[in-house]
Amino acid sequence: MENKTLFVEKQYLGRDYGRISIRMVMALFCFASYYITERREQNADLFLVVGCAILFVSIIMMFLLHYQTRIVENAIIINGLWTTSKVNINFNSIIKVEKTRYSSFILNNPVYNLHKKGTIRFYAGGKDAIRLTDRDGLIYVIGTQCPEEFEAKLHLAMKASNATV
Repeated sequence: MENKTLFVEKQYLGRDYGRISIRMVMALFCFASYYITERREQNADLFLVVGCAILFVSIIMMFLLHYQTRIVENAIIINGLWTTSKVNINFNSIIKVEKTRYSSFILNNPVYNLHKKGTIRFYAGGKDAIRLTDRDGLIYVIGTQCPEEFEAKLHLAMKASNATV
């Protein structure tokens, strides 16, 4: 039996604005150093190569999928990058759903299935998250770019599968 997908969100590794800004400032520093360097034959070529490499890696990271969140008829399925395990959160085990900020920090590292102090975190970019509380007391924090739609589809899917929140 095939599950009907109600919501899909893809989180990409290189699309967080804070990290993009840091990489662009580093590349601009390299290009400015290349331009300012007096003896171009010795050091300036290295600045040019490093600046171009930073730009190239940034472009590649923009299209590198970190994880994908799907809401199907009876569960939330989170698939990660290449060798990561698939996380399946069943609606019957969820007792509380709330929209919240992911963190109070300006810059956050991308994480997938990070277990720390009773919480399991999934994050690639953005400010918002959905916090799910399990019957066992585990808290899942799933970073999202569109929290209102995620929460609405989650409540709709849970209601359809007769799970209580």
